[in-house]
Amino acid sequence: MSEKVLVVDATNQILGRMCSVIAKKLLEGYRVHVVNVEKARISGDRRSFTREYVKFLEIKSVRNPKHTPRHPSNPATYVRSVVKGMLPMDKKKGRNAFRRLRVYTGNPGNLGGQPVRFEEADATRLGGRSFALSELKDVFKIPEAG
Repeated sequence: MSEKVLVVDATNQILGRMCSVIAKKLLEGYRVHVVNVEKARISGDRRSFTREYVKFLEIKSVRNPKHTPRHPSNPATYVRSVVKGMLPMDKKKGRNAFRRLRVYTGNPGNLGGQPVRFEEADATRLGGRSFALSELKDVFKIPEAG
């Protein structure tokens, strides 16, 4: 039985809409590789998002630091956590689906197949403000290309 593989290019894709389609594809049995996640777009005001996320990063356990929640510190792990929140992780099918997800900053190039883009998640549909994950260098540790 051949495995269904889907390579998704996140360039100029709305993050939430793209992740919801990816979650559905994972539950259908696809193995999904997401490339160029630093170019995905988030709708809204960048300063507002940064303020909220920095506040989220400050949540720590004073009594025992090893019980501090883990916070995504780069775009790839942030996108993984967004998709994880859209999967039924309390069921076996959700856990198995999450294991089939691979997220890359940049394009590794050896994934095979033509990268697809979701029409319903295209950022040109946005009427208001949006920003790319790569613009959040003060929040995320984004590796330099090269």
